[in-house]
Amino acid sequence: MIPVLLSVQLVEFIWVALNLVGIEITTTEPQLRALNDIHLAHMPYSHSIAATAVLAFAVWAVVAKLLNKPAWGLALAVAVSSHIILDLATHVPDIAIAPGIEAPKFGSGLYAVPLLAFIVETTYGVWCWWMFRGSKALLAAIVVLNLAALSFYAPLIPGPEHLLAGHPKIFAAAIGVHIIVGLVGVGFFARSHWGSSATEAQQRAAAVRPRAARR
Repeated sequence: MIPVLLSVQLVEFIWVALNLVGIEITTTEPQLRALNDIHLAHMPYSHSIAATAVLAFAVWAVVAKLLNKPAWGLALAVAVSSHIILDLATHVPDIAIAPGIEAPKFGSGLYAVPLLAFIVETTYGVWCWWMFRGSKALLAAIVVLNLAALSFYAPLIPGPEHLLAGHPKIFAAAIGVHIIVGLVGVGFFARSHWGSSATEAQQRAAAVRPRAARR
């Protein structure tokens, strides 16, 4: 489970690191009230389409070829790729094709309407929970983690966002902490379901082997 959780946020971890060292650039409006006051001005290495494709391929090559786990390699490569696909569905046009190609940039523009983005993202999280057939505790964790960021999506709800105006590196660090807290929360409440699913799969495999041996 841990490799899957890390894979879906690998792109974002790279973005945080590159912002902190100044290779990628984020800017803010003088007054920061909501998501659309933050501008991901330059992030071709972490969030371009080509860079993500290369990263996903590298993950697949390491896991499938070097570690000899082809199924895991494919799953983790898809998990890495899913991040940029979801970002294309939500970001304003700030995702480049590849490093060095400044235009055109892509994104649906959903983040230009932060409250709508919040509804869409929360709904997507609940849908993922339903597909995963997770516990009620996991559903509660997903909803609470989303609600914790509500002021970031709703300008009329006061929150700590104004403290981040003009401090893009602190913003990047805060996003990193938010991701880690989210991954720990989801991983903790999903662990029992993941473990039971793995046990059921092993039991089914064990039941199939004797039948296959008798043939």
